Amino acid sequence: MNLAERMDDPACDVGELNRTYAQFGAVNGLVAGWRQVYWQYLRPHLSPTRSNTLLDVGCGGGDVPRALIGWAARDGFTLRITAIDADVRAIAFAQAQPPVSGLHFRQAMSGALVAEGQRFDLIISNHLLHHLTAPELRALLNDCEALCAGLVLHSDIQRHPLAYLGFRAGVAPLFRGSFIGYDGLLSIRRSFTAAELRELAPAGWTVKSLVPFRNLLMHEASSLA
Repeated sequence: MNLAERMDDPACDVGELNRTYAQFGAVNGLVAGWRQVYWQYLRPHLSPTRSNTLLDVGCGGGDVPRALIGWAARDGFTLRITAIDADVRAIAFAQAQPPVSGLHFRQAMSGALVAEGQRFDLIISNHLLHHLTAPELRALLNDCEALCAGLVLHSDIQRHPLAYLGFRAGVAPLFRGSFIGYDGLLSIRRSFTAAELRELAPAGWTVKSLVPFRNLLMHEASSLA
């Protein structure tokens, strides 16, 4: 599907775009399940004796890395996050929010970090995969394998008619004056089923399904750095 989300339009209304970024935290709290993902998948990889590093690819307005740093701190872990996005508007919004210790925002793509020789204990993304073409997805996964010494976890929507109907009836009406409603429904239509994602994923990557209607595309390095 080649339809573009409104927030990806370089000429979109800046006010609506910033309201969209501002509402992402509430939307992700309702549908993305990051508290469960943190507890079940990320927390077991955190070391209590050293600073842990995490890369968030396609960070948008920055609500997910802010939440992760807070949860990790409450659990007694030090987490330092580099959050990147290709869209300068997303980074400008994220950097305009109150600063969080250990959280750094940067306009960049994953390939630039590979070229710099960077490495991270953990890599995540949220609602990124359905934006990518098949070649772009393969390039991202190759970059993640080069960048990560531990666990890579890409969380995205799992396409399903009930996900579409539930979002349209129960979530989209809650968010006015932004692109959440239109773009959210389009995102569901553009997203992968678990079977489709397994077909696209290279060797060494696994797909797990979470309720409700989530895909986790995961890769674990053979040895932790």
